[in-house]
Amino acid sequence: MTLSLNDLPLRDDLRGLTPYGAPQAPLPIALNVNENTHPIPDAVASDILDDIAVAIRDVNRYPDREFTTLRESFAEYLGHGLVPEQIWAGNGSNEVLQHILQAFGGPGRTAFGFAPTYSMYPLIAQGTGARWIAGTRQPDYTITPEEAAEQVRDADPDVVILCSPNNPTGTPLGLDVVEAVYEAARGIVIVDEAYQEFAPREAPSALTLLEGRPRLAVSRTMSKAFAFAGARIGYLAADPTFIDALRLVRLPYHLSALTQAAAVAALRNADVMLGMVEEIVEQRDRITATLEALGYAPHESWSNFVLFGGVADPRATWQQLYDRGVLVRDVGIPGHLRVSAGTEAETTAFLDALASIGSGS
Repeated sequence: MTLSLNDLPLRDDLRGLTPYGAPQAPLPIALNVNENTHPIPDAVASDILDDIAVAIRDVNRYPDREFTTLRESFAEYLGHGLVPEQIWAGNGSNEVLQHILQAFGGPGRTAFGFAPTYSMYPLIAQGTGARWIAGTRQPDYTITPEEAAEQVRDADPDVVILCSPNNPTGTPLGLDVVEAVYEAARGIVIVDEAYQEFAPREAPSALTLLEGRPRLAVSRTMSKAFAFAGARIGYLAADPTFIDALRLVRLPYHLSALTQAAAVAALRNADVMLGMVEEIVEQRDRITATLEALGYAPHESWSNFVLFGGVADPRATWQQLYDRGVLVRDVGIPGHLRVSAGTEAETTAFLDALASIGSGS
Protein backbone atom coordinates (compact mmCIF):
# COMPACT_ATOMS: atom_id res chain seq x y z
CA MET A 1 0.00 0.00 0.00
CA THR A 2 1.30 3.47 -0.90
CA LEU A 3 1.15 5.95 1.94
CA SER A 4 0.54 9.68 1.66
CA LEU A 5 1.13 12.41 4.21
CA ASN A 6 -2.56 12.23 5.04
CA ASP A 7 -1.95 8.75 6.43
CA LEU A 8 0.54 10.07 9.00
CA PRO A 9 -0.17 12.10 12.16
CA LEU A 10 1.36 15.26 10.70
CA ARG A 11 0.88 18.57 12.50
CA ASP A 12 -2.34 20.17 11.30
CA ASP A 13 -0.60 23.45 10.47
CA LEU A 14 1.80 21.65 8.11
CA ARG A 15 -0.88 19.86 6.09
CA GLY A 16 -1.15 21.10 2.53
CA LEU A 17 2.20 22.86 2.54
CA THR A 18 4.75 22.41 -0.23
CA PRO A 19 8.43 22.03 0.68
CA TYR A 20 10.98 24.53 -0.60
CA GLY A 21 12.65 23.51 -3.81
CA ALA A 22 14.13 25.16 -6.85
CA PRO A 23 14.19 23.08 -10.04
CA GLN A 24 17.41 21.09 -10.40
CA ALA A 25 18.26 19.90 -13.89
CA PRO A 26 21.50 18.79 -15.58
CA LEU A 27 21.63 21.77 -17.92
CA PRO A 28 24.92 23.34 -19.02
CA ILE A 29 23.87 26.85 -17.90
CA ALA A 30 22.22 26.85 -14.44
CA LEU A 31 21.39 30.41 -13.36
CA ASN A 32 18.32 29.80 -11.21
CA VAL A 33 19.37 29.66 -7.53
CA ASN A 34 21.67 32.68 -7.15
CA GLU A 35 24.78 30.57 -6.74
CA ASN A 36 28.23 31.97 -7.36
CA THR A 37 29.04 30.00 -10.50
CA HIS A 38 32.74 30.87 -10.29
CA PRO A 39 34.83 28.00 -8.90
CA ILE A 40 37.06 28.63 -5.88
CA PRO A 41 40.59 29.60 -7.02
CA ASP A 42 42.97 26.63 -6.97
CA ALA A 43 45.39 28.18 -4.48
CA VAL A 44 42.56 28.87 -2.03
CA ALA A 45 41.12 25.39 -2.51
CA SER A 46 44.51 23.90 -1.66
CA ASP A 47 44.76 26.02 1.48
CA ILE A 48 41.28 24.95 2.57
CA LEU A 49 42.11 21.30 1.95
CA ASP A 50 45.23 21.61 4.12
CA ASP A 51 43.12 22.83 7.04
CA ILE A 52 40.52 20.11 6.52
CA ALA A 53 43.30 17.50 6.48
CA VAL A 54 44.45 18.70 9.91
CA ALA A 55 40.90 18.80 11.29
CA ILE A 56 40.02 15.31 10.13
CA ARG A 57 42.75 13.79 12.31
CA ASP A 58 40.66 14.75 15.36
CA VAL A 59 37.27 13.99 13.86
CA ASN A 60 36.78 11.14 16.37
CA ARG A 61 36.21 13.91 18.92
CA TYR A 62 33.32 16.36 19.03
CA PRO A 63 34.08 19.77 17.50
CA ASP A 64 34.42 23.00 19.42
CA ARG A 65 30.83 23.61 20.45
CA GLU A 66 31.40 27.37 20.54
CA PHE A 67 33.31 27.41 17.19
CA THR A 68 35.64 29.95 18.81
CA THR A 69 38.19 30.36 16.02
CA LEU A 70 35.46 30.70 13.40
CA ARG A 71 33.69 33.40 15.41
CA GLU A 72 36.96 35.28 15.74
CA SER A 73 37.42 35.03 11.97
CA PHE A 74 33.91 36.29 11.24
CA ALA A 75 34.33 39.22 13.64
CA GLU A 76 37.57 40.20 11.93
CA TYR A 77 36.00 39.87 8.47
CA LEU A 78 32.93 41.96 9.32
CA GLY A 79 34.86 44.70 11.14
CA HIS A 80 32.70 47.49 12.58
CA GLY A 81 34.32 46.89 15.97
CA LEU A 82 32.54 43.56 16.39
CA VAL A 83 33.88 40.99 18.85
CA PRO A 84 33.50 37.17 18.76
CA GLU A 85 30.86 37.29 21.51
CA GLN A 86 28.58 39.08 19.03
CA ILE A 87 28.86 36.38 16.34
CA TRP A 88 26.77 33.27 15.70
CA ALA A 89 26.92 30.75 12.87
CA GLY A 90 25.05 27.75 11.50
CA ASN A 91 24.74 25.38 8.57
CA GLY A 92 23.70 28.05 6.10
CA SER A 93 21.88 31.28 6.88
CA ASN A 94 18.61 29.34 6.84
CA GLU A 95 19.65 27.47 9.99
CA VAL A 96 20.70 30.75 11.60
CA LEU A 97 17.26 32.18 10.84
CA GLN A 98 15.66 29.00 12.13
CA HIS A 99 17.53 29.42 15.43
CA ILE A 100 16.11 32.95 15.72
CA LEU A 101 12.57 31.79 14.98
CA GLN A 102 12.92 28.92 17.44
CA ALA A 103 14.07 31.29 20.16
CA PHE A 104 11.82 34.28 19.50
CA GLY A 105 8.98 32.88 17.37
CA GLY A 106 7.15 29.62 17.87
CA PRO A 107 3.51 28.68 18.55
CA GLY A 108 1.25 31.62 19.24
CA ARG A 109 3.75 34.10 17.84
CA THR A 110 4.08 35.85 14.48
CA ALA A 111 6.80 36.66 11.97
CA PHE A 112 6.54 39.46 9.42
CA GLY A 113 8.21 40.39 6.12
CA PHE A 114 7.48 42.58 3.11
CA ALA A 115 6.33 40.49 0.14
CA PRO A 116 7.60 39.48 -2.29
CA THR A 117 10.66 38.31 -0.40
CA TYR A 118 12.69 35.16 0.21
CA SER A 119 10.30 32.21 0.03
CA MET A 120 12.00 30.36 2.90
CA TYR A 121 10.97 32.95 5.48
CA PRO A 122 7.34 31.78 5.68
CA LEU A 123 8.47 28.14 5.64
CA ILE A 124 10.93 28.62 8.50
CA ALA A 125 8.28 30.49 10.46
CA GLN A 126 5.69 27.78 9.83
CA GLY A 127 8.15 25.02 10.67
CA THR A 128 8.79 26.56 14.07
CA GLY A 129 5.07 27.01 14.72
CA ALA A 130 4.87 30.76 14.14
CA ARG A 131 2.33 32.45 11.86
CA TRP A 132 3.70 34.36 8.88
CA ILE A 133 2.31 37.81 8.06
CA ALA A 134 3.11 39.31 4.65
CA GLY A 135 3.40 43.06 4.32
CA THR A 136 3.34 44.96 1.02
CA ARG A 137 5.80 46.96 -1.09
CA GLN A 138 5.52 49.71 -3.65
CA PRO A 139 5.01 48.59 -7.29
CA ASP A 140 8.78 48.96 -7.83
CA TYR A 141 9.32 46.77 -4.70
CA THR A 142 10.77 49.59 -2.60
CA ILE A 143 9.56 50.43 0.92
CA THR A 144 9.47 53.85 2.58
CA PRO A 145 10.33 54.18 6.27
CA GLU A 146 6.88 55.60 7.04
CA GLU A 147 4.98 52.79 5.30
CA ALA A 148 7.25 50.15 6.81
CA ALA A 149 6.78 51.45 10.34
CA GLU A 150 3.01 51.71 9.91
CA GLN A 151 2.71 48.14 8.65
CA VAL A 152 4.88 46.79 11.47
CA ARG A 153 2.89 48.68 14.10
CA ASP A 154 -0.37 47.33 12.66
CA ALA A 155 0.87 43.73 12.48
CA ASP A 156 2.67 43.90 15.87
CA PRO A 157 4.86 40.86 15.04
CA ASP A 158 7.26 39.05 17.35
CA VAL A 159 9.88 38.82 14.59
CA VAL A 160 10.47 41.05 11.55
CA ILE A 161 12.72 39.88 8.69
CA LEU A 162 14.10 42.49 6.29
CA CYS A 163 15.96 41.17 3.26
CA SER A 164 18.60 43.67 2.13
CA PRO A 165 19.15 43.60 -0.82
CA ASN A 166 15.85 41.83 -1.27
CA ASN A 167 15.45 38.38 -2.81
CA PRO A 168 13.88 37.79 -5.38
CA THR A 169 13.73 41.42 -6.50
CA GLY A 170 17.29 42.64 -5.86
CA THR A 171 15.87 45.83 -4.34
CA PRO A 172 18.12 47.84 -2.00
CA LEU A 173 16.84 48.71 1.47
CA GLY A 174 17.78 51.99 3.10
CA LEU A 175 19.05 52.00 6.67
CA ASP A 176 16.34 54.57 7.41
CA VAL A 177 13.82 51.78 6.82
CA VAL A 178 15.65 49.49 9.24
CA GLU A 179 15.74 52.22 11.88
CA ALA A 180 12.03 53.00 11.41
CA VAL A 181 11.06 49.33 11.64
CA TYR A 182 13.17 48.81 14.76
CA GLU A 183 11.52 51.75 16.50
CA ALA A 184 8.06 50.54 15.49
CA ALA A 185 8.65 46.90 16.48
CA ARG A 186 8.46 45.47 19.97
CA GLY A 187 10.10 42.22 18.90
CA ILE A 188 13.19 41.00 17.09
CA VAL A 189 14.31 42.66 13.82
CA ILE A 190 16.55 40.67 11.45
CA VAL A 191 18.30 42.25 8.50
CA ASP A 192 19.25 39.47 6.09
CA GLU A 193 22.29 40.73 4.18
CA ALA A 194 22.96 37.55 2.21
CA TYR A 195 23.82 39.64 -0.88
CA GLN A 196 25.50 42.61 0.79
CA GLU A 197 28.89 42.02 -0.85
CA PHE A 198 27.29 42.69 -4.26
CA ALA A 199 25.93 46.10 -3.23
CA PRO A 200 27.86 49.27 -4.10
CA ARG A 201 30.98 49.57 -1.97
CA GLU A 202 29.80 52.85 -0.46
CA ALA A 203 26.48 51.33 0.62
CA PRO A 204 26.46 51.10 4.45
CA SER A 205 25.59 47.83 6.15
CA ALA A 206 23.01 47.43 8.89
CA LEU A 207 25.98 46.35 11.02
CA THR A 208 26.42 50.09 11.65
CA LEU A 209 23.08 50.09 13.51
CA LEU A 210 23.80 47.31 16.03
CA GLU A 211 25.13 49.55 18.79
CA GLY A 212 22.35 50.23 21.31
CA ARG A 213 19.83 47.99 19.53
CA PRO A 214 19.75 44.65 21.42
CA ARG A 215 16.75 43.35 19.43
CA LEU A 216 18.54 43.77 16.08
CA ALA A 217 20.46 41.02 14.27
CA VAL A 218 22.29 41.18 10.93
CA SER A 219 22.69 37.87 9.12
CA ARG A 220 25.10 36.99 6.31
CA THR A 221 26.09 33.90 4.32
CA MET A 222 29.21 32.45 2.72
CA SER A 223 27.10 30.86 -0.04
CA LYS A 224 27.12 33.82 -2.42
CA ALA A 225 30.16 36.09 -2.50
CA PHE A 226 32.44 33.37 -1.08
CA ALA A 227 31.25 30.69 -3.55
CA PHE A 228 30.64 28.38 -0.58
CA ALA A 229 27.03 27.31 -1.21
CA GLY A 230 27.89 23.62 -0.90
CA ALA A 231 29.71 24.15 2.40
CA ARG A 232 26.55 25.47 4.13
CA ILE A 233 27.80 28.28 6.37
CA GLY A 234 25.73 31.25 7.48
CA TYR A 235 26.33 33.65 10.34
CA LEU A 236 25.00 36.72 12.12
CA ALA A 237 26.06 39.59 14.33
CA ALA A 238 24.02 40.80 17.30
CA ASP A 239 24.24 41.73 20.97
CA PRO A 240 25.96 39.02 23.08
CA THR A 241 22.73 38.50 25.02
CA PHE A 242 20.93 37.84 21.75
CA ILE A 243 23.56 35.18 21.01
CA ASP A 244 22.89 33.60 24.41
CA ALA A 245 19.25 33.12 23.42
CA LEU A 246 20.27 31.15 20.33
CA ARG A 247 22.31 28.73 22.45
CA LEU A 248 19.03 27.61 24.04
CA VAL A 249 17.73 26.12 20.79
CA ARG A 250 20.77 25.03 18.78
CA LEU A 251 21.57 21.34 18.56
CA PRO A 252 24.75 20.19 20.33
CA TYR A 253 27.88 20.54 18.21
CA HIS A 254 25.80 21.78 15.28
CA LEU A 255 28.83 22.93 13.25
CA SER A 256 31.15 20.09 12.28
CA ALA A 257 34.90 20.39 12.73
CA LEU A 258 35.34 20.11 8.95
CA THR A 259 32.85 22.91 8.32
CA GLN A 260 34.62 25.12 10.83
CA ALA A 261 38.05 24.41 9.33
CA ALA A 262 36.86 25.10 5.77
CA ALA A 263 35.20 28.37 6.74
CA VAL A 264 38.20 29.66 8.71
CA ALA A 265 40.50 28.91 5.78
CA ALA A 266 38.13 30.61 3.32
CA LEU A 267 37.92 33.71 5.50
CA ARG A 268 41.71 33.78 5.74
CA ASN A 269 41.64 34.12 1.94
CA ALA A 270 38.79 36.63 1.87
CA ASP A 271 40.55 39.09 -0.44
CA VAL A 272 41.07 36.43 -3.11
CA MET A 273 37.64 34.88 -2.61
CA LEU A 274 35.91 38.24 -3.00
CA GLY A 275 37.92 39.08 -6.11
CA MET A 276 35.23 37.44 -8.24
CA VAL A 277 32.51 39.75 -6.88
CA GLU A 278 33.51 42.57 -9.23
CA GLU A 279 33.20 40.29 -12.26
CA ILE A 280 29.77 39.09 -11.09
CA VAL A 281 28.59 42.68 -10.63
CA GLU A 282 29.91 43.48 -14.12
CA GLN A 283 27.90 40.58 -15.58
CA ARG A 284 24.82 41.60 -13.56
CA ASP A 285 24.97 45.10 -15.01
CA ARG A 286 25.57 43.67 -18.49
CA ILE A 287 22.43 41.54 -18.08
CA THR A 288 20.43 44.59 -17.03
CA ALA A 289 21.59 46.69 -19.98
CA THR A 290 20.98 43.92 -22.52
CA LEU A 291 17.55 43.09 -21.10
CA GLU A 292 16.56 46.73 -21.56
CA ALA A 293 17.84 46.64 -25.14
CA LEU A 294 15.75 43.52 -25.79
CA GLY A 295 12.60 45.26 -24.57
CA TYR A 296 12.35 43.73 -21.09
CA ALA A 297 12.03 45.65 -17.84
CA PRO A 298 14.80 44.71 -15.39
CA HIS A 299 14.53 45.97 -11.83
CA GLU A 300 17.38 47.69 -10.03
CA SER A 301 19.52 45.06 -8.34
CA TRP A 302 22.19 45.26 -5.65
CA SER A 303 22.54 41.47 -5.64
CA ASN A 304 24.02 38.78 -7.90
CA PHE A 305 20.80 38.34 -9.89
CA VAL A 306 18.31 40.33 -11.94
CA LEU A 307 14.53 40.18 -11.79
CA PHE A 308 13.04 41.31 -15.08
CA GLY A 309 9.49 42.09 -16.16
CA GLY A 310 7.95 42.42 -19.58
CA VAL A 311 7.70 38.65 -19.95
CA ALA A 312 4.39 37.98 -21.67
CA ASP A 313 4.31 34.28 -20.69
CA PRO A 314 6.89 33.47 -17.99
CA ARG A 315 6.22 29.74 -18.07
CA ALA A 316 6.62 29.54 -21.85
CA THR A 317 9.76 31.68 -21.84
CA TRP A 318 11.21 29.59 -18.99
CA GLN A 319 10.58 26.45 -21.04
CA GLN A 320 12.08 27.96 -24.20
CA LEU A 321 15.24 28.88 -22.29
CA TYR A 322 15.28 25.39 -20.75
CA ASP A 323 15.10 23.85 -24.20
CA ARG A 324 18.14 25.94 -25.13
CA GLY A 325 20.10 24.61 -22.16
CA VAL A 326 19.60 27.60 -19.84
CA LEU A 327 17.92 27.29 -16.43
CA VAL A 328 16.44 30.46 -14.89
CA ARG A 329 13.85 30.91 -12.14
CA ASP A 330 10.13 31.57 -12.31
CA VAL A 331 9.56 33.06 -8.86
CA GLY A 332 5.81 33.33 -9.28
CA ILE A 333 5.66 37.09 -9.89
CA PRO A 334 3.33 37.69 -12.87
CA GLY A 335 5.17 38.78 -16.02
CA HIS A 336 8.62 38.22 -14.49
CA LEU A 337 11.58 35.84 -14.46
CA ARG A 338 14.80 35.93 -12.44
CA VAL A 339 18.31 35.11 -13.64
CA SER A 340 21.54 34.84 -11.67
CA ALA A 341 24.66 36.59 -12.92
CA GLY A 342 27.17 33.91 -13.87
CA THR A 343 30.51 33.90 -15.59
CA GLU A 344 30.94 35.93 -18.76
CA ALA A 345 30.39 32.79 -20.85
CA GLU A 346 27.26 31.80 -18.93
CA THR A 347 25.87 35.32 -19.17
CA THR A 348 26.49 35.34 -22.91
CA ALA A 349 24.72 31.99 -23.28
CA PHE A 350 21.67 33.29 -21.40
CA LEU A 351 21.48 36.54 -23.33
CA ASP A 352 21.93 34.80 -26.69
CA ALA A 353 19.23 32.28 -25.80
CA LEU A 354 16.82 35.00 -24.71
CA ALA A 355 17.52 37.05 -27.85
CA SER A 356 16.73 34.02 -29.99
CA ILE A 357 13.30 33.77 -28.34
CA GLY A 358 12.32 37.35 -29.07
CA SER A 359 11.90 40.69 -27.36
CA GLY A 360 9.92 41.53 -24.24
CA SER A 361 6.31 42.57 -24.22
